[in-house]
Amino acid sequence: MISILRRGLLVLLAALPLMANAVAAPSAHDIIQDTTTRLLADLSANKEKYKQDPSAFYDALNGIVGPVVDADGISKSIMTVKYSRKASPAQMTRFQENFKRSLMQFYGNALLEYNNQGITVSPAKDESGTRTSVDMQVKGNNGAIYPVSYTLEKINDEWKVRNVIINGINIGKLFRDQFADAMQRNGNDLDKTINGWAGEVAKAKEVAEDAKEKQAQ
Repeated sequence: MISILRRGLLVLLAALPLMANAVAAPSAHDIIQDTTTRLLADLSANKEKYKQDPSAFYDALNGIVGPVVDADGISKSIMTVKYSRKASPAQMTRFQENFKRSLMQFYGNALLEYNNQGITVSPAKDESGTRTSVDMQVKGNNGAIYPVSYTLEKINDEWKVRNVIINGINIGKLFRDQFADAMQRNGNDLDKTINGWAGEVAKAKEVAEDAKEKQAQ
């Protein structure tokens, strides 16, 4: 009887780390809070270095933000079913890589100008389903407060970012419209659009900045 109890105790002790991992799965709110904290800490420590070597910053940004982003889901959403179902696995992989790189540049350039005026992550919302959002307020250089909202989906029991709305501008929709416009301009040449995606993101950034200026007027 004692040996049976001992074996049972050993099995329980061996399972505790697995149980702890299951219980400790981070919430969507915690993921955004932790990612933001680590990103700002890294930026604070290495900002001058990153200004001299932006590519190093993009790599660091990808290392911190990349794991919490559903790049595959976002890529398909930007392409839409109309184009993604025609894309080969190699084309999807290439677009996903180009998308991730351009996304880091899209965020990175703005972050390098940020002087840590203040970021506040709002209290957690209902996370009982498979989709939720996490809100954030970013204080700008001019003292204005800019709202940010992250949309997250639960994939394989892990929360991943699927979209972000910055000061009312839906980045997912902005990129989706830009992709459709590029395909039309490129005569529906998927390879040409994928290969030129960095330029399309630059155009999307200009659209976003124009929209922000109109809102401020």
